Amino acid sequence: MTVTGGPKSKAEKVADALREEVRKMQPGERLPTQRELADRFGYAGQTVQNGLAILRAEGVIESAGNLGNFVSGGQSPEDVRVDIKEIRSQIQVLAERLEALESRSESGGT
Repeated sequence: MTVTGGPKSKAEKVADALREEVRKMQPGERLPTQRELADRFGYAGQTVQNGLAILRAEGVIESAGNLGNFVSGGQSPEDVRVDIKEIRSQIQVLAERLEALESRSESGGT
């Protein structure tokens, strides 16, 4: 509902429709692209963007920049990237330790 109590804007209609759709999705699940949504609703990209902004402000979805919009409540793509970076770092440390052990083993050291 708008502040004036009048009819809903197109952006609010987009937000309402997507809010219903998001309820059926899992946390962390990616929403269709802005272009796909514009085609689906038959509205301009800016209108869809404004509808998505309403849902972001409500905390229903989260934006991950160029990666898209995701259902809130799950691990965001940025969190996943951080986790992957940490795992890669740990693998590198383990690989270096393994290399040192193999090197000692080959040279006859203990």
